[in-house]
Amino acid sequence: MHEGHRERVKKRFLNEGLDSFEDYQVLELLLFYAIPRKDTNELAHTLISKFGSLSAVFEADPADLANTVGISENSAVLLSLIPFLSRYYLKDKWGKNETIDSSIKAGKYLIDLFAGRNYEMFYLICLDVQNNIIHASLVHKGTINEVQIYPRIIVETALRHKANSVILAHNHPGSSIEISKADEEATKKIKLALNAISIQVMDHIIVANNRYVSFAEKGLL
Repeated sequence: MHEGHRERVKKRFLNEGLDSFEDYQVLELLLFYAIPRKDTNELAHTLISKFGSLSAVFEADPADLANTVGISENSAVLLSLIPFLSRYYLKDKWGKNETIDSSIKAGKYLIDLFAGRNYEMFYLICLDVQNNIIHASLVHKGTINEVQIYPRIIVETALRHKANSVILAHNHPGSSIEISKADEEATKKIKLALNAISIQVMDHIIVANNRYVSFAEKGLL
């Protein structure tokens, strides 16, 4: 019975994609490949009930996942890989030579880069003279709600990648994209340090979930 069900689910995915799937069905399908001979439907329901949503399952600590009855270490690793694989795929899809010539395009790129991050991070996007991406460098990883930004490290990173200009970017793991006074002060310090070596700060983008706010669009640079 399980094999027949699995084949139907797989064929449905091949014919329709995932758009018509329920969250638990997406999880059930994924678990087929870590749990070869067991009904994963009930387990998928259990995981979503325990963690609250499909995305929360993928973002859960692997140790917490493995503490769920029916989830092995292999299954926990597979589930935890999903956000990382998604970001890696999106970053590779954009490519290193993608041109970032507007705040709108920068915002879209950074929403993909920060997808699924549940802790605060700070990126430096290094651009060449044509505004092509040279490198997206993770320069700081903060706590759940704060990140310390050191201009010296950012200057060293920009020089190492021979940046002509840069875009600063960090995320707010909650839903707020409000620009704080601390954000403004940090941006001023970084801009001053980079201006001293003739590297222009094109923008500072803050991302929260699928939204962003641009310092350049707000006239704060």
